[in-house]
Amino acid sequence: MSVQTISSRHHPVLNVSPTPSAALAHIPGDDGWPVVGHTFGLLADPKGFVERRAKRYGLVYRSRAFGHANVSLLGPEANELVLLDGQKLFSSSLGWGTLLERLFPRGLMLLDFDEHRLHRRALSVAFKSGPMQSYLSELNAGIARGLAQWPQEREFKFYPAVKQLTLDLAATSFLGGELGPELEAVKRAFIAMVAASIAVVRKPLPGTKMGRGVRGRALIVDYFSRQIPLRRQRNGEDLFSHLGRATWDNGSLLSTDDIVDHMSFLMMAAHDTMTSSLTSFVYRLAANPDWQDKVRDEQRGLGLSPEQPLPFDRLDDLALTEMAFKEAMRLAPPVPSLPRRAVRDLEFRGFAIPAGTGVNINPLYTHYMPEIWPDPERYDPTRFDIEASRGRHKYAFVPFGGGAHMCLGLNFAYMQAKCFTWHFLNRFQVSVAPGYRPDWRMWPIPYPRDGLAVTLCRV
Repeated sequence: MSVQTISSRHHPVLNVSPTPSAALAHIPGDDGWPVVGHTFGLLADPKGFVERRAKRYGLVYRSRAFGHANVSLLGPEANELVLLDGQKLFSSSLGWGTLLERLFPRGLMLLDFDEHRLHRRALSVAFKSGPMQSYLSELNAGIARGLAQWPQEREFKFYPAVKQLTLDLAATSFLGGELGPELEAVKRAFIAMVAASIAVVRKPLPGTKMGRGVRGRALIVDYFSRQIPLRRQRNGEDLFSHLGRATWDNGSLLSTDDIVDHMSFLMMAAHDTMTSSLTSFVYRLAANPDWQDKVRDEQRGLGLSPEQPLPFDRLDDLALTEMAFKEAMRLAPPVPSLPRRAVRDLEFRGFAIPAGTGVNINPLYTHYMPEIWPDPERYDPTRFDIEASRGRHKYAFVPFGGGAHMCLGLNFAYMQAKCFTWHFLNRFQVSVAPGYRPDWRMWPIPYPRDGLAVTLCRV
């Protein structure tokens, strides 16, 4: 079967129109205000909004936001139904398309079913052990270089600093270190594209975020398209070069359009979600100095010089670091809500959900369910030790999604988090002012509105 014959753009089962509100009247909930529905309430307080709706209506409820009626399915069983999706009931492409199709078309998250499986298999070559070791080498060098420039002994804003660092790391690890004078233009284009993905004005009008994002997309397409034949010739070890050499099952190379779309999406995903997760992690370590000391003690227990790079074969020895990072992602999952659209009629918890219905699951809600996570607001990495994890529903913790659409870069994300923590805690003691709590905006990707004020002191 060729890639073209299974393209989701032509797949008949995905040719479904959005379900009108009237067809969902049997599901508890309401449409909110005329025209705007619940959009503003959801944007203002996504965690509180969902918790209040669940308390009033239960774990299945309907609402209306961003111009469309939708149904929210909450809890680990709902996560399993939607993410595992063994019956191919839900389209990720139709769920995410409204936000991402114009800027990051046909990235892996915007493909479905057989087409998604084929693309994922072709891309997986870039995340095998050999390439990962090469990426770690770039991460070690880039993180050490970046942290050396951060200020000490005074308060500074962590979030914009780590945002710049993760963008630099994505550029070098994914694109290689020889971009030349075009590097800054490429990075600015990605920043514009990410900002445009959640712009209120969805048309690329002059002077708007969407206008700048579409121009950024054009620059990226031009740059990547020119680079692909060069990368195939030079046999580099960066992710872009690996994708340039990736093949389909029949041995043919991925097309230029495929590589451009996947590179654009992977750069966006690696940059924004890692920025959010590292920010949450560093805040939790700063606010819980006992855990900061435990993670640092684990690093020292490796018996390595603090100045040397973190070796690839020692990543699995940082189990406590991984637990601490997971607990930070539980409290602030990098993608708090996951949209889909039902492409076939289904039933869940006794409610009929017709084809065409927008369906949302909510990792943020699941991660705070007290029956799963006692005292859920408390930072406690021991929730992820072997004993505490035994018997917990496998879809109770879903910061990277799950099932067929489980984040392809999951292991890269854990590797980058451990590498950052290795260099950061070997260099700095991080603290926040007594009683300080950052002002988090939780949607679409969590970040502190105030930038996260921290103080770094040399260890």
